[in-house]
Amino acid sequence: MTATTVLPAPPLVRPHPTIERAGIEPVAPDARTVRWQDLFSIIINFQINPGQILVAGMAVAAGLSFWQAVVAQVSGTMVAFLAYVTMATVGVDHGIPGQTATRMAFGLRGAKLLPSTLRTIASVYWFGFQTVAGSLAIVAVLDRWTGTPHGLLGISLCFGAVQAVVAAIGYNSLKLLSRVALPVKLLILAWMGYTLLAQPDPGFRPGAVWRFQQHHAGWVLFAAWFNTALATWLTMITDAADFCRYSRSRRDMWIGTLLAVLVGILLVSLVGAYAAAATSGRSDNAFEVVAHITGGHLALTLILLMVVLDNWTINVLNLYTGGLSLLNVLERLGRFRATLIVSVVGIALSAFPSLVHGYSGWIGTMGMFFAPLSGVLLADYLFVRRGTVDVPGLFERSGPYWYRAGFNPVAIVWTILGFVASATVIPAWLPVSVGALVLSGAGYLVSMRMLPPPQGAAAG
Repeated sequence: MTATTVLPAPPLVRPHPTIERAGIEPVAPDARTVRWQDLFSIIINFQINPGQILVAGMAVAAGLSFWQAVVAQVSGTMVAFLAYVTMATVGVDHGIPGQTATRMAFGLRGAKLLPSTLRTIASVYWFGFQTVAGSLAIVAVLDRWTGTPHGLLGISLCFGAVQAVVAAIGYNSLKLLSRVALPVKLLILAWMGYTLLAQPDPGFRPGAVWRFQQHHAGWVLFAAWFNTALATWLTMITDAADFCRYSRSRRDMWIGTLLAVLVGILLVSLVGAYAAAATSGRSDNAFEVVAHITGGHLALTLILLMVVLDNWTINVLNLYTGGLSLLNVLERLGRFRATLIVSVVGIALSAFPSLVHGYSGWIGTMGMFFAPLSGVLLADYLFVRRGTVDVPGLFERSGPYWYRAGFNPVAIVWTILGFVASATVIPAWLPVSVGALVLSGAGYLVSMRMLPPPQGAAAG
């Protein structure tokens, strides 16, 4: 056996009053003071965003009824967040971010190869997607306001610059931003809902919306959009501990997270699907529909404010998690430079509208990676480790999570097999992400039980 070497990482960090310094190492116990209310405001701000409102409308435009679209988006999201809160307990209990926690299953180097690299790509994609979705709404408002066309690029650059600054400041900025933005967003969202309900057009009446059906949508179409919602939020599982490592207790985390998810996804799904159904599926953009109904400058200003706050809150979180993911891959970058790199790439990507128009294809592909990865992480934490974590071992060469040269081949193989199964053998009637998660998780568990464990790989 070789001597254990501790990787160069400070054991604990405390928040800086201005710039975030906490990277992949644990935060100090006395810094874990966030109550459920603050976590609620952060997570619900993450849920209430232009992208999710647009997705609900896209589901209706694709052929689902109003209620089918709402149920698909809400149920898929809630299932994903059951996995999310499970992995979030690692952050609550030990103060470590999700990218560090993935070393338990994949090894110190394996975590860089798969979970962190995939999450960095996903963060950049989500930044670009949310920016394009918000920019489309802003363009609709500005075009209606001024009567002249506007482009996406300038709006994306302006968004990116502000978001990058706030993300670099770190977690405290997220709390402050969420507290300020949430009540404003909720009020404007309520006003949008009222505007849709009060429209005199018969197609906008609740009864007409609830009965709207372009054609009979079977289970396969419903399962596809359920899978889209599930896959969307499974891409967050490696970041679950990031937002919760400052929480003071598991109870605060469970209440704050699950309540925020349920309320947030329900609100955006209702508004987005209602606008699309009221227009008989001709428009999937609720902001465009409301902007067309209301011609006054005050109303258009409210829509513009809603979109800006939505984009601001969610994309700060995308940059925050993306920076942590890249930092786990390239530790020498430092927290600030990692966030800056993710910001620059995300801003460049946001110039392409195809991110929105090809949403189901993009998220389907990401889900094919993240579903089996989620299955491996859950199986390892719940059944192999039985909820125990050797925190110092997460930073030790030849320690408990070193496996074979820093890689756990069992975790990597089952993640790849789950991806292949998603692309080839899982039937269309079964949500692909569910099948891949169960297959890879079960396969990983059986393999870890049957194979002789490498050094340090035994269950906790």
